[in-house]
Amino acid sequence: MSATGWIRERFTGPTPGPAPGATGTWPRTALALPFIGMALIVALDYVSNTEVTVEPALTAVPALAAVVSRRTWYPLVIGLCTEAVAFLMAFRGDALGESVHAASVIAVLLVAAIGWVSATLRLRQERALADAQLVASIARRVLLRPVPERVGTVRAAVHYEAAAAHARIGGDLYEVVHTRHGVRAVVGDVRGKGLGAVETAAAVLGAFREAAHQEPALEKVAGWLAVSLDRALHENDHPGVEEEFVTLVLIGVGPDGAAELVNCGHPAPLLLRAGEAVRPLELAETVPPLGVLDPADVRPPVHRVPLRPGDRVLLFTDGVIEARDRTGAFYPLAERFPRCADGRPADVLRRLHEDVVRHVGRQLGDDAAMLLLQYDPDQPPAQTAHLPQQNGVLTRR
Repeated sequence: MSATGWIRERFTGPTPGPAPGATGTWPRTALALPFIGMALIVALDYVSNTEVTVEPALTAVPALAAVVSRRTWYPLVIGLCTEAVAFLMAFRGDALGESVHAASVIAVLLVAAIGWVSATLRLRQERALADAQLVASIARRVLLRPVPERVGTVRAAVHYEAAAAHARIGGDLYEVVHTRHGVRAVVGDVRGKGLGAVETAAAVLGAFREAAHQEPALEKVAGWLAVSLDRALHENDHPGVEEEFVTLVLIGVGPDGAAELVNCGHPAPLLLRAGEAVRPLELAETVPPLGVLDPADVRPPVHRVPLRPGDRVLLFTDGVIEARDRTGAFYPLAERFPRCADGRPADVLRRLHEDVVRHVGRQLGDDAAMLLLQYDPDQPPAQTAHLPQQNGVLTRR
């Protein structure tokens, strides 16, 4: 067993997508299409004038077999059956010695062989894609860990959508941790896409997971991230390192509901409070994204907001608000957020994502992440009596 196969069985089960030997996106009944095609050609030959042979049309049968099946041997079997039918048609029409029969036999053999090769190559590509998706899924679980439904005094949910086809991870980042300073979260957006953006996001998230526990002041956490980002960019020797930056917003929620925000060039979070209109949590003083200034000059202001039980704070990346419909209109997140705000945070984000997709009418052109925090200090006794759990790991307060 390969190393990838061993990892798949231990962590995620079978290979994503159709298993080798399955019919893929075609139903199993599609395997009968080549036989139906042969029957139609034979029937056409039977009812037509014997002076006009339709035997060359049989070359399409093994080609059809290669299309409808992922079994590599299926085009060869259909090719043999087609050859038998070709000889029967030629015998009936007394054309065994004709050049058209010889050409049809050779063409069927060639098409069957080409179908076998194409099916083999397609199966290898599908396996390689499945392995790549598996690795990407594991990398996402390590880099972008699942967010628990409850973290300290807040209920949380996240929705992430990578823009690249078949991708599981992109340049957006998020994290929620429960620290002795309260619940702290980050949502950010790395400039660019591809492996370089993933490496930068990994550096920022690694620094946040450490700084959030160590630094009592939220602005110091931002400074820590700026230092780590600067070091990571120069150590990895990214091309165009002078143009790399990360926009992000940090939020901390204390046990008493006192929330602090630090914004570094990122779209302002939205606050939804019962009986009030949606309010963007904009800072009076803006600071540039991390990576623009020298790390020593990163001193962002802290915006403080008292939260009430039931208040919801939505953090997001620009892939959401910059999603355009066919007329070029941006997605009105502040307007649609209250319409989708009923139910659990996970349900809210699911409805918002579906609404964004309906607005765009196609796949999103940029990575899009949304993190919803609902202040809910009333915890069941069973949870307050035990240590808080963060991403499957017990941590002490």
